[in-house]
Amino acid sequence: MSTIPARAGQPEFAPLPISRWGQAWRLLLVLALSAVAWTEAAIWQWQHLRAWFWADLGVGLACLVLVLWRRRYPFTVAVVTNAVTFASFSAGGPATLALFSLATRRRWREIVPAAIVGLAAGLVSLRSAPGSQEEDFIVTGPALVAVLGIIVAWGMYVGSRRELLGTLRERAENAEREQAARVAQARTSERTRIAHEMHDVLAHRISTVTMHAGALTYREDLTAAQMRATAGVIQENARQALVELREVLGLLREEPGGAAPERPQPDATDLDALITEARVTGLRVSSSVAVDAAAVPPTTGRTAYRIVQEGLTNVRKHATHTAVSIDVTGCPGDGLEVVVRNKLPLGRPVHAMPPSGLGLIGLRERVELAGGRLEREITSDRDFVLSAWLPWPA
Repeated sequence: MSTIPARAGQPEFAPLPISRWGQAWRLLLVLALSAVAWTEAAIWQWQHLRAWFWADLGVGLACLVLVLWRRRYPFTVAVVTNAVTFASFSAGGPATLALFSLATRRRWREIVPAAIVGLAAGLVSLRSAPGSQEEDFIVTGPALVAVLGIIVAWGMYVGSRRELLGTLRERAENAEREQAARVAQARTSERTRIAHEMHDVLAHRISTVTMHAGALTYREDLTAAQMRATAGVIQENARQALVELREVLGLLREEPGGAAPERPQPDATDLDALITEARVTGLRVSSSVAVDAAAVPPTTGRTAYRIVQEGLTNVRKHATHTAVSIDVTGCPGDGLEVVVRNKLPLGRPVHAMPPSGLGLIGLRERVELAGGRLEREITSDRDFVLSAWLPWPA
């Protein structure tokens, strides 16, 4: 809905378009007012001065057409139509509608001049009307002032109602837009959360499968037992990837209760199992978890778990044969520090997975949402260090 400035701090709401029926009954009302104002004068004009009769009729018809533009040029139309009533009785109807329409805008700097023009023209026309007496003028003068006051007051009331309805319409439309924006934001946030979960869960499994599949492809010195063991690791991680993917995709179901209940999310107590699994799959991992994992808050512990998981995933993807160390320290009040360190490979492994960068981006967002900070650096000793600090309330 468009608005245009009316007064300082108060917008004017554009009225709704007028329907054909609305335009028709307004014009019929104008014709009725013109007929009442002109009937007596028209008889006299026809009998004594027909040129004035036809001129009055022509001016009235011109004002009737002009009043159709009262919404586009309200002040001009109101002043012109009221001014011509100095000499035209048939313009009284269009002049009344134009002044009323101008009053709905509730601008005194426009209403006052137009009303003064209308009052002056009305007084002159009444005083010069055929058969008018000075005694009649004493009565009709105040009556004209009262009529103009009623027209202005009624127009301002309609304008106030129009502004109120416009405000209510705008509030309703804003509420609908805000609701749609909140729904879209919630949908985007949920998709982002699911994307993070899919990356954190699947990247860990797929990187393990890729590492061992690469070993089967390029290692020719493996015994049959070693090949079976490697194939078993691939099978187990592929199965786990499918299970975890099914759990994550269950979040996308729209039906309430359609998805199976989510399994408990990992936290700090699961770090030992994660590190043990990495060792079983062939990574050289040294770890030091110098905290009471059970005392770490679930949200903080879950974020720490994802940091270690992403660090191990990056080692599998980009530095398979390097050693990795994991240090988790901290205490309540000081926060929880997680450091994952590994050597950079001398060359790119032939079976390395293509880098995406999305894992660390999502991990940074996760850490910042938890109120922590995440840093990564390459030291002078060619160590890649992924470090994070997470709040741990006392």
